[in-house]
Order: sequence, then C-alpha cells, then structure tokens
Amino acid sequence: MPLDQFTSQDEHFMRRALELAAEAEREGEVPIGAVLVKGGVIIAEGWNRSIGHHDATAHAEVEVLRKAGEALENYRLLDTTLYVTLEPCPMCAGALLHSRVKRVVFGASDLKAGAAGTVLNLFESQAAYHYAEVEKGLLEEECKAVLQAFFKRRRKEIKEKKKQMKLDLEGKSEQ
Repeated sequence: MPLDQFTSQDEHFMRRALELAAEAEREGEVPIGAVLVKGGVIIAEGWNRSIGHHDATAHAEVEVLRKAGEALENYRLLDTTLYVTLEPCPMCAGALLHSRVKRVVFGASDLKAGAAGTVLNLFESQAAYHYAEVEKGLLEEECKAVLQAFFKRRRKEIKEKKKQMKLDLEGKSEQ
C-alpha cells in the first residue's frame, strides 16, 4: 500500500505501538510494540516480553493476541487490525492467521525472519486457511531507527563487558 494511503488513524495506532516498543526497551526487551484495534478502538496492546518471561513465544503480537482473546472471550479476532513496529516472524504470522486477524500493518521489514513478504510470506501461502491484508512501511524509518539504536547500544554494551572481563582477568593474573 502506498504510504500516502495510510490514514491518520493508522498513524495514531502505529505511534502507540512505538510507545509500547519503548516500554519493552525499558524492560530490557527487544523494542517491538503491537496494538490490536477493532472498530477504531484498541482491544489489546503489548510488547516483547520473551526475555523477562523466559518465554520464546512472548513476542509483542502473541502477547496482544492472548490479551485480545481474553477481552473478547474468543480466539477468533474477526474484523481486527494489528499494528506492529516490526514485520511478524513465522510464529507470529501463523498465530495471526489462526486468530483470523483481518489486517496486519507493520512498520519495519525484518530482513532475517520476516514472514509477511520479506523473507517468506505466510499470508499468501497456499497452505494458509485464512488470508489477511498486509500493509507495510507505516512509520518505517521511525520503527527501524528504534531497533537499530537498540542493537547498536546492545553490541556496544557486550563489547564493553568483554573488555571489562579481560581487564579483570589480567588483574587477577598479576596478583
């Protein structure tokens, strides 16, 4: 979908997803946020919690689907739109299809694991039992910048930690 065809409402909900991504980062998680909307109203929202919950399935999308299922008392989330800052991975794409989410809007493409057209496209697979509209690139630069800054900082922290460990080891060997 051309960027000029996104509505102001789409942008509003993606900005909320970006706020949730910031919440994930404050918790030490990969900064990805998601919002599920039905009829212009937020049904559920969430962010990555895999690290803190020790749960590989606790991606932002799955967190939102769990909350929405409870709120609507149904795992089928018909006529809903999911806004997420990063393209869904295969696990999340499968969960979105199974949940019958009607529309998926994402910001940044995932060059390593994107399952909505970048690496593979589960939403257009002949094996899919449900189809969802997928629209990409909403606030793409902002979504990408959040992730890039996070991983740049994370790499720097790891490098500094290794350097400190080396200094500590050298100091012990001199004693």
